[in-house]
Amino acid sequence: MSENNFQKKNIPTLFEWAGDMETFERLFGKFYGKVLQDDLLGDVFKNMSPDHVQHVAHFVAEVFGGDKLYTNLDKGSHSQMIGHHIGKMLSEEKRQRWVQLLLHTADEVGLKNDPEFRSAFVGYIEWGTRLAVINSQLTENPMDTHEPMPKWGWGETGGPYIPNENDLNK
Repeated sequence: MSENNFQKKNIPTLFEWAGDMETFERLFGKFYGKVLQDDLLGDVFKNMSPDHVQHVAHFVAEVFGGDKLYTNLDKGSHSQMIGHHIGKMLSEEKRQRWVQLLLHTADEVGLKNDPEFRSAFVGYIEWGTRLAVINSQLTENPMDTHEPMPKWGWGETGGPYIPNENDLNK
């Protein structure tokens, strides 16, 4: 086996590198505490379910290669996560504040801050929040219920954005 193949097999997932499920629960718990107090975002989240923080922690952890807690324990899917944003009419200003608060919280809770991890983390957060804004402008979920959960790694992007017919008819 070549050295390059050996190294690829030993690369941890983003979830493993970040820590464990407690890491994601701590991050999103502290984060949503700030969101609820935020002048711009508080109203958007004031009626969130008591399980919202845990569901988001499970979702992001699963996307980063953790156990399938969102899929199996929470009985969620990527389509359902998209569906939570439909009709919310999120703005770019709200998206940016959400990202800013999450990144500040990541620093506060001591989330790994090496350039490679933070690049992948920020890449996913930017990609996901931009999709949330797009989907929040819709009245129907554009995603098939059987679409797989996204998987995020050390350098993947979401690929080029290709609008669906709903986006083109706006």
